[in-house]
Amino acid sequence: MELIRGQYNLKPHHRGCVATIGNFDGVHLGHQCILKRLREAGDRLGLPTLAMSFEPHPLEVFRPEEAPARITPLRDKACALETAGVDRFLCLPFRPSLSGMAPETFIEDLLLRRLGVQFLIVGDDFRFGHRRAGDFATLEAASHAHGFELERTPTFEIDGARASSTRVREALERGDLVLAERLLGHPYQLSGRVVNGDRIGRELGFPTANIRLRRRPTMDAILVADIDIGDGAGPRPGIASMGTRPTVNGTRALLEVYLLDFSGDLYGRHLTVTFRHWLRGQERYDSLDALREQIARDVDDARAWYHAHGVRRSATDA
Repeated sequence: MELIRGQYNLKPHHRGCVATIGNFDGVHLGHQCILKRLREAGDRLGLPTLAMSFEPHPLEVFRPEEAPARITPLRDKACALETAGVDRFLCLPFRPSLSGMAPETFIEDLLLRRLGVQFLIVGDDFRFGHRRAGDFATLEAASHAHGFELERTPTFEIDGARASSTRVREALERGDLVLAERLLGHPYQLSGRVVNGDRIGRELGFPTANIRLRRRPTMDAILVADIDIGDGAGPRPGIASMGTRPTVNGTRALLEVYLLDFSGDLYGRHLTVTFRHWLRGQERYDSLDALREQIARDVDDARAWYHAHGVRRSATDA
């Protein structure tokens, strides 16, 4: 998949495509249904598929206090779109020049002149342009005037309710990994680079790799997790702590992962953490000794879960 950052990187060979526009946070099954329709249109018309999104999320610009946590940061979103069969990902910086663009200019200059869109699929609640004046009716009128195909996104429901990024966030914040997996079509994953920590885990005998959580759904939980350290060996069994670490008076949400039967330096590595099973909520303990004892029980519980689910081989050292 080709990642195109900004309109200024659009070239003449990018003209001619089928497209969709959205935030695509999580690239859940509802999004995947849209992308399937997009691929079908691309195959029918013999054109590449293009997904257009904005960075940062418009709410992070206009009302940052109301901006939702991100299920997937940009890097993970791009990987998920590629897996879903998108040929080109156009990521537009959300700046005043874009938010202040008249809807007609957005259509005529970007969609038609720069991209040559022949087929467009968006939600019927999609709004765009200055003061969000453009809507589906605006696009519909343009499609008749300029001869491109326009389609509403199909409604995709799970358990009688629409699959949405909001439902995924709510499920994760409740620690409902089962529902989150059903909405996403796969277990929830989170990735990030390992940063320096306070080394308390090492003092307790359970050295952890720390990943900062920026605008991510936080579960305040201890979880069984598979950890891929990016060395080509695949995911390793482990345990994750997500939250503010009340026993050590933490103030920022942090993800700490402990790999079972592993030793090695992970600082600076980009890890992918796949959450498999909720063990318990985070708790405050009276002493570090009490915390150490609980972590040992958590590790035993994680080993038991892996054994019950057919993972009997320990990860080898890197």
